[in-house]
Amino acid sequence: MSPLIEITDPKIYDPAVVLIDVRGGADAHERYLQGHLPNAIFASLDDDLADHPEDAAYGGRHPLPNLHDFAATLQRWGLTPDKHVIIYDDKNAAMGGARLWWMLRSIGHDNVQVINGGLKAATDEGVELSTDDYKPQPAATLYPVADSYKNTVDIEEVKKAAKDDNRVVIDVREGARYLGHTEPLDLVAGHIPGAVNLFYSNSLSPEGKYLTAQALKTLYQNTIGNIKPGDVIVHCGSGVTACHTLLGMEHAGIVGPRLYVGSWSEWSRRDLPIATEANGL
Repeated sequence: MSPLIEITDPKIYDPAVVLIDVRGGADAHERYLQGHLPNAIFASLDDDLADHPEDAAYGGRHPLPNLHDFAATLQRWGLTPDKHVIIYDDKNAAMGGARLWWMLRSIGHDNVQVINGGLKAATDEGVELSTDDYKPQPAATLYPVADSYKNTVDIEEVKKAAKDDNRVVIDVREGARYLGHTEPLDLVAGHIPGAVNLFYSNSLSPEGKYLTAQALKTLYQNTIGNIKPGDVIVHCGSGVTACHTLLGMEHAGIVGPRLYVGSWSEWSRRDLPIATEANGL
């Protein structure tokens, strides 16, 4: 099953599907109430898909939530392992949509897709939006989860991978942040020495949809080369937009790259080497 689904697919409106609208920011719920797909559950990127760290130096700005808490959230949404889940956000899946897709895949829920183009694709198609606050029937039992999220790496593994010619660390932030010209969210600009840059939005068409699978494969292979997918690590600022690239990779048939959740927000706070265009590290 493709990880992407088009807004014209009737499965999106199947009452058996769990449809989830993910928003981020302080006004997330307000934006949801201004218009969302009918019967879409509201999910908060900041409260449902991330923990609230005391110190971003350990886990980054959006660390993964405790698995028991995430299981309880899934139960509240009426989610059971047999359900077909369809997700979207209002940022072309570049924020919460891809993050939730990755989290579900990480705990073993494979029957999950993301709407290609997100909410914009719906409005472009003239889909009538709802302004209600949809509340699903909770599941009878807690969603079963293992004791850890799969396909993640920690900061120690990133240190090793960035120095290994047989592995690659991909930074999907915009070039100006990677090069050290500006940093709007974290304390220091620059990048992990040895990491390569591939801005996540390069995978999108002007309409805000993913490029074709073949175009994506070419884009990613130009960065990965002959490195095996399992030896690819993807990160961003806080482990959110990196999931957008991981989703694109899977759509392109590149399955197995792993996520560094702490990302730049963790690395840049740990008194570790920082590369910039100026220092040439």
